[in-house]
Amino acid sequence: MSKKKQASSKDLFEDYVPEIIEYDEKIDGSSEHDTRENRLSTKADLIEKIRKAKAAAKGNKITFRQPIRTENEKS
Repeated sequence: MSKKKQASSKDLFEDYVPEIIEYDEKIDGSSEHDTRENRLSTKADLIEKIRKAKAAAKGNKITFRQPIRTENEKS
């Protein structure tokens, strides 16, 4: 049995030049890449709308708060 010397990663990738890939709508498809961004912006808008509606609904509401019990405090 002969032992083969394993090449190090430096040797394997010394001639490697990374290729810059750009999005091309004709090749890669239509506007599917915008779907996530659109959904996230819609979600943010809806969250803000719900937050404002809850704040407006709570604005005229009187909340009952029990008095603070102080008999256990040491003076």
